[in-house]
Amino acid sequence: MRPYETMIVFDTSVDAQNIQVSLDRALDTIRNNGGTPGAIDRWGKRALAYEINKKKEGYYVVVEFSGAAETVTELDRILGLSDEVLRFKIVRLPARRTPATTATRS
Repeated sequence: MRPYETMIVFDTSVDAQNIQVSLDRALDTIRNNGGTPGAIDRWGKRALAYEINKKKEGYYVVVEFSGAAETVTELDRILGLSDEVLRFKIVRLPARRTPATTATRS
C-alpha cells in the first residue's frame, strides 16, 4: 500500500452537516477498498484562487491515507460524483525513507 494525500474543496453554500456526510462517505470508500485513512486536517473556509462555478470561497479538507490503486480509483469516482465537492486532487506521497546506515572505512 502506498501513501496518498487528497485535498478536497467543498462548496460553502452547503451546510456543515452535508459536508461531514460527504467526507464520511469518502473515508468509508477508502476503508471499504482496502485503504487506511490517516490524518484529517480541516483548513476551514478560504478564498479560492479563482472562481469555480461562480463561488469565491471553499471549505478545504486535507486527508492522508494509504491504499492500493483500486482505492484511489474508487475515491476519485466518489468525489467526482459528489455535488458538495467543488474540486479535489489526489497525490501520491513519496515513500518515507529510513536513514541510511553509514559505513565507516577502516
